[in-house]
Amino acid sequence: MTDTNAIGLIGLGLLGQALAQRLTGAGYGVVGYDIDAAKTAMLTKLGGQPAPSIAELAKRSGLIVLAVFSTDQVEDVIERDLLPTLGDGSQRIVLSASTCDPDRIAALAERVTPRGIRLLETPISGSSGQVARGESVGLIGGDPQTAAEVEPILRALFPTYFHIGKVGDGGRAKLAVNLILGLNRLALAEGLTFAERLGLDPAAFLKVVRTSAAYSQVMDVKGGKMVGGDFAPEGRITQHLKDVHLMQEQAERIGQQLPALAVHADVLEACVRHGEGDLDNCGIIQEIRRRRMT
Repeated sequence: MTDTNAIGLIGLGLLGQALAQRLTGAGYGVVGYDIDAAKTAMLTKLGGQPAPSIAELAKRSGLIVLAVFSTDQVEDVIERDLLPTLGDGSQRIVLSASTCDPDRIAALAERVTPRGIRLLETPISGSSGQVARGESVGLIGGDPQTAAEVEPILRALFPTYFHIGKVGDGGRAKLAVNLILGLNRLALAEGLTFAERLGLDPAAFLKVVRTSAAYSQVMDVKGGKMVGGDFAPEGRITQHLKDVHLMQEQAERIGQQLPALAVHADVLEACVRHGEGDLDNCGIIQEIRRRRMT
């Protein structure tokens, strides 16, 4: 039987776990699934109920939230798994919290809307830790009426959100936000390394720079992790590199050069080559430290 009060959550990685915490904390029942059975089983610790398959999840829940890794996975879950289970005309609302190719997500919405899936884009600005604490920002793309119908759930997921526009616009805003955010992390890593090489104590310098004109929120979220060498992931290097590649593809499509982003991509790719892809994205400081003049 479908429990219209239960929320289906597909994808239980860092973001999915944080979303589960938000939903259960707000009193919603959560039914979850991940391709990794260990992550699915772990949902019980977060107050949710694991499902053995996407088909079973769809039967046991009303609204469904996707927190998978890529555009390919969003398309596969919706068209290969959900549509055959739900059937045409189901009128089920699906929130896609993944950072995706905005053009492909817009095309996906066009394909599935006539078949009864109402797709709402809900990418998120903020690390998984910020999401869990209610400090993230939702970037909504899609039908305003659909967004209004699920407003209580949106407020539970992220107390602050903006309706950007049509499906695809949420992802476009997310890529632009992440471009700035990633460059802020890169600038912080470079500044901390520079101060350290000059002989300054990096922890003391971080206190100074956080009160200076150079301040950004990144210093609060990632500064201590960089200084302390805490690279436990709240957002992985590989995840941000995936987003950077999406940014580059969109920039090529519109004919816009992004020179600073090219440098950041090179740093991220170097981290992956050094086996650091699963570290927190603040781990880019390790690559900056490796770049010494010979």
